[in-house]
Amino acid sequence: MLFPDLAYAAAAPPGGGGVQSMLPTIIMIASMLAIFYFLLLRPQQKKQKETRAMLDAVKRGDRVVTSGGIIGTVQKVDEREVVLEIADNVRVKALKAMIVDVVARTGSAGADAKDEKKEKKGEPEYYRALGVGEKASGAEIAAAYAQKQGDAAATEAYEVLKDPKLRKLYDRLGHDEFLATTR
Repeated sequence: MLFPDLAYAAAAPPGGGGVQSMLPTIIMIASMLAIFYFLLLRPQQKKQKETRAMLDAVKRGDRVVTSGGIIGTVQKVDEREVVLEIADNVRVKALKAMIVDVVARTGSAGADAKDEKKEKKGEPEYYRALGVGEKASGAEIAAAYAQKQGDAAATEAYEVLKDPKLRKLYDRLGHDEFLATTR
């Protein structure tokens, strides 16, 4: 033999030591499997379950975002497909699996009627922050902002209401949906 020292080094330890020498290896492998499960597999399964529940709960009237970035209102729901209205009288058929988020859910018909009455009674939040009505002109909005300068809510409201395009969008969507779609 050329290297007798290597032969002695590779030999089993004296006295056998079979199970005792393998115990640390088994513990290390088991702990690695546990870490792999809790850090990778379990969160992924939880996310899949949440996504499946979200897709099963999609119904007509919900505003959704697809994986392509298209925002639309659900008009029809089938088992695998949905019909989205992305603009007035513009409808697109998409796979249900392409929905990545539900921006706004619809409630029951009674809840919708109550919400509409509530919105009609009180001014939307940005108008309230400035202390003006929905029919206020640009000059009235600017004057109200000048009185409340330094107030963060009034500043945010003024930034939206001074721009005619943003104001029209805000009036059409309402406060919560406006914030959800513009941020």
